[in-house]
Amino acid sequence: MAVIGTEGTKGGLADRGVPRLHVIADCASLAKEALRGGAGAVQVRIKASNDAAVLAECELIVAAAQCTGALVIVNDRADIALAAGAHGVHGGADDLPVPVLRGLLGPQRLVGGTARDPDAARRHQADGASYVGVGPVYATATKGDLPTPIGPAGVEKVAEAVDIPVIAIAGITAAQVPELLDAGAHGVAVIGAVARAADPAAATAELIEAIGG
Repeated sequence: MAVIGTEGTKGGLADRGVPRLHVIADCASLAKEALRGGAGAVQVRIKASNDAAVLAECELIVAAAQCTGALVIVNDRADIALAAGAHGVHGGADDLPVPVLRGLLGPQRLVGGTARDPDAARRHQADGASYVGVGPVYATATKGDLPTPIGPAGVEKVAEAVDIPVIAIAGITAAQVPELLDAGAHGVAVIGAVARAADPAAATAELIEAIGG
């Protein structure tokens, strides 16, 4: 799998590539726990009507990530990502298309696209995506109205179709990581496995160990 690097963002980022563990956080406190556990990337997903509050929270997360060298990717909001000095944006199926996000963010930041089949993943790659988030892999209660899970077999089909990193998402626990890596995933994105853990930092560390560092 090819790994696309970024550099020149606010955090003085060297060519790091796409991290293998993305922890999706809806607040700075959870993000800080994930960073304390060693997360390579935090995906910020904050649903609020007050953009100023969202920006302030993102700025806190970016500042915390600078201390660990981790990357910050903002879900959906290119404007917030740029204003906060984040390292990239992940676009959902109903958000701005990958070519638009790439045009807004330029060549140095990460742009992720959402896919559940090889055709969508190939389009994202052609349009300049740094990686594709693929799922839902397993059933999850974290986010409603999701399509039928594609399982490791679905991840494998996408991974075979593209050369950019594939990040599997939805319902993933540390115990399921090996089968996803075997299917060709570069890494995983998690919500509940960390957010609902009694010790989010320890849960993050367990996921990193499952991925292999």
